[in-house]
Amino acid sequence: MKNNLNSLGVPIAIVIAGGLVALAIIFSGGGSKAAINKGGAQPPTGQQEAGAIENYRKISDKDHIAGNPNASVKIIEYSDFECPFCKRFHETMNTVIENEDVAWVYRHFPLDSLHPRNARRAAVASECANELGGNDAFWKFTNGWFKVSPANDRTDFEVVVSDLVQEIGLNETAFNECLESGKYDEHVQADVDDAVATGGRGTPWSIIVGPNGKTYPLNGAQPLSAVGQLIELAKSEK
Repeated sequence: MKNNLNSLGVPIAIVIAGGLVALAIIFSGGGSKAAINKGGAQPPTGQQEAGAIENYRKISDKDHIAGNPNASVKIIEYSDFECPFCKRFHETMNTVIENEDVAWVYRHFPLDSLHPRNARRAAVASECANELGGNDAFWKFTNGWFKVSPANDRTDFEVVVSDLVQEIGLNETAFNECLESGKYDEHVQADVDDAVATGGRGTPWSIIVGPNGKTYPLNGAQPLSAVGQLIELAKSEK
């Protein structure tokens, strides 16, 4: 049974989730830094223009997906490998896919102004893991990074990446060649552009896509109960 996310009845959950959606829309559409931080998101230091949530790049087989890729509800997360709120939300999302039939789509949103040393480079490293070991290797790398990283650009990049490459069983020479090649720089930037186009103003920034294609903003490292209520709302609306 999935009692962790469904302790409230659906009608009550919908009312509560509706309030959460309204707050998320306010925050994502032009909230102050204080409001966004209160929601558990790390904002970039520069201003960004608000986007439209419906502008998200459509999900394809090129995306990194955990959970059930064919699930009726998708959660697209735009994340920064050095963001402490992303680290916390990553644990939440791993619990979500254990208890709910959803697809978790991971996209990159490194905040270079806050994490210039590691965030973008770690995003590229995860793509190299994917190239050499497929989707499973991507998620092993990503889960492993968030498990050991102290966040806020304090991760010892070389040590952590070397340990993960060996743990996953990737060819270290091929991995390092990929990492230094720059071949995934455009891919990571495309994810960043996608996040900004949808109104992302900090990390983590997520979009829940319901069975009918309707979208719901989820700003910051929201707790498990809030994510579960939005999932129920997405499922209930036809």
